[in-house]
Amino acid sequence: MISADGTAIAYQRFGGDGPPLILITAALCDRTAVSELAEQLAPAFPAIAYDRRGRGDSGDLGAWTVRREIEDLAALIDGAGGSAAIYGHSSGAALALHAAAAGLPITKLILHEPPFTPTHDGEDQRERQAAEERAGEEQAETIRALLAQDRRAEAIAAFLAPTGMPQQMVEQMSNDPAVQAVAHTLPHDPFDVVSASSRGGATPAEQAATVMIPTLLLCGGDSFPWMIETGAQLAAAMPDAHHQVMPGQPHVAAPQALAPLLTGFLLST
Repeated sequence: MISADGTAIAYQRFGGDGPPLILITAALCDRTAVSELAEQLAPAFPAIAYDRRGRGDSGDLGAWTVRREIEDLAALIDGAGGSAAIYGHSSGAALALHAAAAGLPITKLILHEPPFTPTHDGEDQRERQAAEERAGEEQAETIRALLAQDRRAEAIAAFLAPTGMPQQMVEQMSNDPAVQAVAHTLPHDPFDVVSASSRGGATPAEQAATVMIPTLLLCGGDSFPWMIETGAQLAAAMPDAHHQVMPGQPHVAAPQALAPLLTGFLLST
């Protein structure tokens, strides 16, 4: 598909005709990260896995903005027949929320562990959130500096290590050529995609409250507690949303666990 700015967006369609589910990947992923899930969904309905701009076989014209990633989704939806359901994982879920809030013709929305910090009332909470935003900006700046020197493995490690990922896995991913190939997108995804500035200063819950689309908020029972709390907060803020925790699943849930939940939600009336 050709996006509004002329960028070619590569995609793979699993399954036959009909309104599809478009799968949005997280940071450091190309479309192969969701291919197994797409294959499992295809017997029930079509699924589209695509390379976000700058990754895999997709192009990357001009300066990156969240708006351009939304336009990429709009092109895919238009090419798929004019409407589609959307699934996004992690920072891909944040992009999916942006797209829904922007009014794209989305029939149903699945947000799988969007990585927003839970919000609470009170001066202490506002100060803590401000401190977390500053820390995120500093981390992003460190990653930009490493990428400018083409130190991709170090940039990936600078992103992954603070998440609590085991050191062995951080080292494995940091030295994976496929992960290194998309490391240049890290300053944008997740940092820009999940930032307050990308929402015009609104909180994630305030942005979510504008979305009227039927929505499923998914979290893994073995994931980070703050992500589960965030999912519950977003679901409570949305007019038509349900929060569901998948027992025993980590942040990156198994396709075998995801596929039945997605199928049930998308086929329900």
